[in-house]
Amino acid sequence: MSELRQEAEAIAEQFSDHLEVGPDEVEERLENLVNEYRVPLEEARRSVTNSYLDDAGMERDELGRGGTERVRVNDIDEDERWVDLRVKLVDLWEPRSDSISQVGLVGDESGTIKFVAFETSDLPELEEGTSYELSNVVTDEYEGSYSVKLNRTTQITEIDEEIEVGDNAETVEGALVDIQSGSGLIKRCPEEDCTRVLQNGRCSEHGQVDGEFDLRIKGVLDDGETVTEVIFDREATEELTGMGLEEAKDMAMDALDTTVVAEEMAEDVLGRYYRVTGPTFGRYVLVDEMEEPGAVDVESALIEARSI
Repeated sequence: MSELRQEAEAIAEQFSDHLEVGPDEVEERLENLVNEYRVPLEEARRSVTNSYLDDAGMERDELGRGGTERVRVNDIDEDERWVDLRVKLVDLWEPRSDSISQVGLVGDESGTIKFVAFETSDLPELEEGTSYELSNVVTDEYEGSYSVKLNRTTQITEIDEEIEVGDNAETVEGALVDIQSGSGLIKRCPEEDCTRVLQNGRCSEHGQVDGEFDLRIKGVLDDGETVTEVIFDREATEELTGMGLEEAKDMAMDALDTTVVAEEMAEDVLGRYYRVTGPTFGRYVLVDEMEEPGAVDVESALIEARSI
């Protein structure tokens, strides 16, 4: 069975209780987007799913998926996957939006992952330090970092068990030798619970939107033996460069060009040596903590490491 057919059958199953739609019809719509318009399969799946959600008058978090499997949090490596978790609530954070009821970290023996619950889902509140079975949560991805969203179909069961929470953080160091495309002043989708970076003003899920400005750096650390790709979010980018969001927006406005922000950042930080710590997702380390070790002759250090 082709991957496209598998996606078609999965979408048809999701809507089987809400619409009269079969896998053949879904497959035809996917084929049209993928083959005729050269849309990536993932984006085609989202487009077709959103269309059926509109037809059914449903919100995305009302759409469950049968047969979810229990996974460990550190095994989550796919966007929009429906899973079950057995976790402990490690930490609660202050929500930054009125639409969010709870946000924080849950974890199991494999590591920790961010969770978000929305006010519209009308779920019972979770308590810090308590263990739960969370059935039918959906994964989300942002800059290579995965999280889970609790929704109206999520079942929450408190369990009398002390779950040992592991640490999936990694510490790497090296000279910052490259700042990749997509760094500096960027725009993100403003839609609720979507933070995707816009490409030419377009969100891969919500189409053409008026984005909201943000800062990030996608960089490369080289210690002479290993090259590691790292991502600094807005807070880490401001700490790294000393440049705030408003300053970056003013700079871009004066130059009528957002690329000047990344160029200015590169002048300040490229070639300097950093030690960073954070969780790994895919090929990236997401920077939670960083330091600049004492004076390091970067060029000599790299030459020495490569000669070993």
